[in-house]
Amino acid sequence: PAHQRRGYASAMISPAPTSKIDPTLARAVLAETIPATATKPAYIVLTFSNTSYEMHLLPRSPVATSVGKRCLGTITARALRVDTVDTGGRYVEPVLGRPRRVQGSVIAVDEKANAIIVDAGMPIHCILTDSRQRAAAFEPGQFVSFDVLDGATFTPAA
Repeated sequence: PAHQRRGYASAMISPAPTSKIDPTLARAVLAETIPATATKPAYIVLTFSNTSYEMHLLPRSPVATSVGKRCLGTITARALRVDTVDTGGRYVEPVLGRPRRVQGSVIAVDEKANAIIVDAGMPIHCILTDSRQRAAAFEPGQFVSFDVLDGATFTPAA
């Protein structure tokens, strides 16, 4: 094809499934499992339909899914100060690696865990670590942006 003659790589983005699930659960494909080394803990690489994301997360329990297969679970990150913003898109930075910055809309509030669930292209449970902030101060629909501490995790759904 013409696009290959011009040197363009053709990457296929897989379409998103249409079945309904709990909106606070992340639906991903397990792309890789990376064993622990002397300096780094074991982690998994998840990809998400209709995106180029390859998110590196620490598994909180064994992931029984085979590489290349879909999995459901909860992505949890510890957020530094959370700011409300007026413009911008839903994203996680960087596209490849551990999450360092998240922006998106609040879809739920968990006051007991002092966490907000943010739709940033995939739902991320964000535990507030700034002692001046409470989850109760946020409302579904608000647009927020924040930096993420190292150690974001994935817990497979039961």
